Amino acid sequence: MATWNLTEMNHHVLICNGSSCMRKGGEEVTLAIRSEIKKRNLEVQVHTSRTRCNGRCKDACVVVVYPEGTWYHEVDEPLAERIVSEHLEQGKPVEEAVTYTYNGRGMELHNDRVIGVDLDKEKKKVKQ
Repeated sequence: MATWNLTEMNHHVLICNGSSCMRKGGEEVTLAIRSEIKKRNLEVQVHTSRTRCNGRCKDACVVVVYPEGTWYHEVDEPLAERIVSEHLEQGKPVEEAVTYTYNGRGMELHNDRVIGVDLDKEKKKVKQ
């Protein structure tokens, strides 16, 4: 297995390959993102990782871009290509597909998406 030199990396893209995302095209999205990165000669600046479940199954297929902390929902191949060209290459997130962004203090919900399960409330239920 390779050990990449990441000193010139500007972005880390996490592509969900959990079961819900895979049913919604996770493999195709992974290949589209990686192909577009290569096509645009961004391999040194952008690193990708396949993940297991990112916990947003209703948003499948989920893609997360760091260091910004931008979470994308319902990513398909055309949107994957836009994320690479607009967000990763030009620095402009694809706003209509953003679920969450990091605002310096925490995550901020966008686009009237489902907030999801409150983990603190779930932990309290388990303790009772």
